[in-house]
Amino acid sequence: MAAAGWRDGSGQEKYRLVVVGGGGVGKSALTIQFIQSYFVTDYDPTIEDSYTKQCVIDDRAARLDILDTAGQEEFGAMREQYMRTGEGFLLVFSVTDRGSFEEIYKFQRQILRVKDRDEFPMILIGNKADLDHQRQHIEQSC
Repeated sequence: MAAAGWRDGSGQEKYRLVVVGGGGVGKSALTIQFIQSYFVTDYDPTIEDSYTKQCVIDDRAARLDILDTAGQEEFGAMREQYMRTGEGFLLVFSVTDRGSFEEIYKFQRQILRVKDRDEFPMILIGNKADLDHQRQHIEQSC
């Protein structure tokens, strides 16, 4: 991952990560859990939030700039802008919502189109695994 980042004036590596997925899949809860080690139980729809986390990548200090995006369709016009600047993407779906999994393909295709690439760093995340009793069967579609 170190090859994709950029350096600021201090020489520290920086990486721009973008969290995408449909509305209500837990993008914000996942991001806040990672950044602050705190689990958010209340649902408050996000328009766009930005977070920073210091970490170590390849034995070097690095900064992750993480953009938590809106999942609602009415904010779709903002997507291409953050897709242009993202260096890596977390594609989040809820295991309790089959439609959110099917929606991931749309995000993946849009990222590749905006980046004008055949492939780009993306991680698929099945969220809400703790709600196993509400899990919906997702066939092998990937």
